[in-house]
Amino acid sequence: MRPLHIGIAACSAEGAALCYRTICTEAPALLGGHGHPEVTMHTPSLDDYMNCIYRGDWQGVAELMLASGEKLARVGAAFVICPDNTIHQALPLIEARSPIPWLHIADGVAAEGVARGFRRIAITGTRWLTDSEVYPRKLSARGLQWVRPTVPERDEINRIIMDELVRGILEPEGVAYCQKVIGRLKDEEGCDAVVLGCTELPLILNDANSPLPTLDSTRLLARAAIRRAIEGHKKAA
Repeated sequence: MRPLHIGIAACSAEGAALCYRTICTEAPALLGGHGHPEVTMHTPSLDDYMNCIYRGDWQGVAELMLASGEKLARVGAAFVICPDNTIHQALPLIEARSPIPWLHIADGVAAEGVARGFRRIAITGTRWLTDSEVYPRKLSARGLQWVRPTVPERDEINRIIMDELVRGILEPEGVAYCQKVIGRLKDEEGCDAVVLGCTELPLILNDANSPLPTLDSTRLLARAAIRRAIEGHKKAA
């Protein structure tokens, strides 16, 4: 039997593309040859999501996610992943109505944090993500401490993400600012790792240039999807 069919409910293009590429390039190491699970992606206009987010309409965000999940189920996806941290705060609003299950992006990050022995984790991402309970809830459930950046830091990182990264613009100044914030969280807040809690942040940050070890939410979600697809195939067999 073939691995389970993975559905991707995409929001912003750059993060979704990185997640998709990770599935297709890393799965062959487990499946052999050029093998990777079947993958289908659905992407509404980013404007549809942002219009809801700007007015605080998280139920509207949830309905867009559900619409993607329903379309992916109709074409045969066995489960859904969403390579966008911000909109995960709307996921609880539709999980019970979804025709297929969703993997939560923060579950894989929290599990990796425990596996690597981290204790106090910095959270980076959009302003909506860092203001939310998406990561605090999942990290706390695993016994991990967490720290948010200051409000001005959140605002500037949000600007870098929304004005630059989601548009595929990678500016040295944006990299330097994120490094500065992560360095402060290490030195002043005692953090020993940082969640790259926007799926575009791995485009500019990694273990080689970050002041703290990184928890790359994009690639960790892709790897969780690969494992789920393969394990589900084995159970079905």
